[in-house]
Amino acid sequence: MWMNDVFLPDHGVSGARPRQERRAAASLSSQWLGLVLEELDYGVVLLNGAGRVLHTNLAARATLETGHPLEQVGPHLRARLLTDAVPLAEALESAETGGRRCLLRLGDDRAECGRANVVVVPLNRDVSQAAVLLLLERRQLCGDLAAQWFALRYQLTPAETEVLKALSNGVKPTEVAQRQGVAISTVRSQIQSIRAKSGADSIGELMRQLALLPPLVSSLRPANLVN
Repeated sequence: MWMNDVFLPDHGVSGARPRQERRAAASLSSQWLGLVLEELDYGVVLLNGAGRVLHTNLAARATLETGHPLEQVGPHLRARLLTDAVPLAEALESAETGGRRCLLRLGDDRAECGRANVVVVPLNRDVSQAAVLLLLERRQLCGDLAAQWFALRYQLTPAETEVLKALSNGVKPTEVAQRQGVAISTVRSQIQSIRAKSGADSIGELMRQLALLPPLVSSLRPANLVN
């Protein structure tokens, strides 16, 4: 029976209730964890030392499908370039068996996949089966959704919001002006307005504010997954 939120076991078959409730709680926690991973705007890949993928979140799936140095082939993760195959395999094995974490710099600027950083994290403490967590770097400072939230918070105009997104992607003000077909003075006025509304003393401070935003799920979320 339950008394003051503390379980008091009964005799007979009621002893199975705690086990059932623990299993139900574990299942629910697993579901919640999966939902949490889907909301992160960082690619997260869970796999074993042999490279077999156990889980990828939405951001990771989107990243791996758009020219990343890593790719998923069937149930396995592998490097696109042969020069990355050995470092990746060694990092996974060291993480799974030795508990070593590292930062991998994969890819090649001359290759179509480009370069990308990958953090390798061992998950082998207090678990019955070790696994390895890969954290993929984001391709942009903040996702479109985070930029839109920032724009809403500071009441930016649609034009200012587009400038903010471009700056967060590393686009120079002169190039922003060219892309939008406006004078550079217009873009500079928009940047000055963004800074005034957000309290940023410089473009660098503005980018710092964006970098500190929580990693909200990006606009890459398929329409059928949006609640």
